[in-house]
Amino acid sequence: MTVSMLDQFKLFARYNRLMNRRILEAAARLTQDDLTRDRGAFFGSVLGTLNHVLVGDIIWLKRFAMHPPSRKALEPIDAFAQPASLDAIICADLEGLATQRAVIDDIIIDWVAGLVESDLGDCLAYSNMAGESQNKQLASLISHLFLHQVHHRGQATTLIFRSGVDFGDTDLLELIDDFAG
Repeated sequence: MTVSMLDQFKLFARYNRLMNRRILEAAARLTQDDLTRDRGAFFGSVLGTLNHVLVGDIIWLKRFAMHPPSRKALEPIDAFAQPASLDAIICADLEGLATQRAVIDDIIIDWVAGLVESDLGDCLAYSNMAGESQNKQLASLISHLFLHQVHHRGQATTLIFRSGVDFGDTDLLELIDDFAG
C-alpha cells in the first residue's frame, strides 16, 4: 500500500496539533522567568519561539487562503491580523498563546482534510515578507509549513529542557499506524 502525499500532510497536521499541545503543557511548568528569558535562540525565549511558530503559521495560512480550492476552509484565518514581522509577539502570555494555537491547529487540520491530491500540484503566487513575488508548488509550501514548525519546536523543547522540564517523546512514530503488509 502506498501512502499519498496528502495522507502524509494529514498525518503531519495531527502531529503538529499533538506536539503543540505537549509543548504548551511543558512550557506551563516553567517559571515566568524561564518562559520569557532571552536564551540566545533565534527568537530569544521559549515564549518568543512559540510565538514565532504561530506567526509563521498565520502568515502561511493567509497565503494558502489565496489558493481557490483552499479559500473556504481557510476563511477562519481572516480573523487573525497579519503579523508585522517574524518576531512579532502575538500573545504575551502562555494562556493566550495556547488558545490561539488550538484554533490555528484546528484550521490546519480542517484545511488539509479538504484538499484533494490534484490540489498539491497547483502553484501558489504570493509575496514574501520582503515584498518579493514568489510562485511555488503548493505541495512544497505545505511541506515547508510543517518543517518550519518542527524546526522551531525543536528549539523550544531544547530551551524547555535546559530549564529543567523534560518534554518527553517527540517522535512521529506514535501516530503512524502499524502496517500488516
